[in-house]
Amino acid sequence: MDNRPRTRDAKLIAIGNSKGVRIPKALLQKYGRKNPLLIEETEKGLLLRNKEEDTLSWEETYEAMAAEKENWDDFDAVVDDGLETEDAQFGNPAV
Repeated sequence: MDNRPRTRDAKLIAIGNSKGVRIPKALLQKYGRKNPLLIEETEKGLLLRNKEEDTLSWEETYEAMAAEKENWDDFDAVVDDGLETEDAQFGNPAV
């Protein structure tokens, strides 16, 4: 399957005092877009997404994690706590 981004020509059309873009129905269905939509301004352009969409993109997730500035200094202690053995997972002492 071809993974290259597809492009389509579009024209801005007058809608009252605003402008709009017609998006083909098949394209909206392909990406699950339905009313109401959010228009998000990003560095790369405009992003349309469903208003009730709660999930973050990978980029948004990374940015949110970086903003937390969480201290991971004790992570190595958790990794070496011995719970990675199968017996420890079920409450049986390791043999």
